[in-house]
Amino acid sequence: MFEKIKHFFSETRVEMRKVTWPTRDELKESTKIVIVATFVVTVFIGIIDQILTIIVRRLLGW
Repeated sequence: MFEKIKHFFSETRVEMRKVTWPTRDELKESTKIVIVATFVVTVFIGIIDQILTIIVRRLLGW
């Protein structure tokens, strides 16, 4: 069992050396894109929720 664990960490170390890490500027830009996309999706879902709420209330007569 310990050999398997040792082998796993050894392979993990080898694979991590192959990773191309983003630069600080790339990371900042990606973070900005994720924040903006999250905001846009949040607003979209909020608008759809309000529209569906109005439709359901009218159908149920509230």
